[in-house]
Amino acid sequence: MRPTRPGVIAGAIYLVAGAAWILATHPPGPQALYALWFAVVAAVGGFIPGEANQVSLARAYLAAPALAYSLTAGRLGFLAVAIAIAGLSDLVDGTVARRFERPSTLGGGLDPVVDGIFMGAVAVGLSAGGAFPLWLAGVVVARYLLPALGGALLIAWHRRPELRHTLTGQVSTSLILILLGGVCLFRGLNQDSSPVVAAAEVVIPIATVATFVHLAWVSRRPVAAAEPG
Repeated sequence: MRPTRPGVIAGAIYLVAGAAWILATHPPGPQALYALWFAVVAAVGGFIPGEANQVSLARAYLAAPALAYSLTAGRLGFLAVAIAIAGLSDLVDGTVARRFERPSTLGGGLDPVVDGIFMGAVAVGLSAGGAFPLWLAGVVVARYLLPALGGALLIAWHRRPELRHTLTGQVSTSLILILLGGVCLFRGLNQDSSPVVAAAEVVIPIATVATFVHLAWVSRRPVAAAEPG
């Protein structure tokens, strides 16, 4: 594999933006680790082709500020902004893929991975900061980690999984993003977030189970031929 032009250019832009964020805001927590995270994502992203995939990678970069701001109640408003930007990138990457290139199998596999990195960072940070139940943060992490491991196993067994969005997957991601963002916004405004947390304790597990069932059903169907793109 060789570095790609979109990956190198986007990585440089993200690195500059990340350094500017660290220097301008002095985020809580180990700033050297944030810088290291940006460097690691940029190094991996340099080998990933396509402008749309670089837009998707924005959510992986945003995991650092998401984790930083979720740890401190006084900065949860900034976290809500980070979540809004991440949500915007999730909408834009598909548009970019359709405008400049065909939606690809790589993009279909990358999207849930970066979603999991970002929302896992938010959930774990909120839990460490006392704003979110630890068990529910584990459900959010499992929502993305288990399908990724399942896809890797299918590939190891020489079965090609269908790397594409499913309705249940899109719905569960949207619900998790909305509920996590709601908790952050309520806490950032010094409002009682317990109703949102209570809703999350019901909605997120149900949406996660529905996603797993749907993915298990889809994985049973053999793929006769590669999908276009």
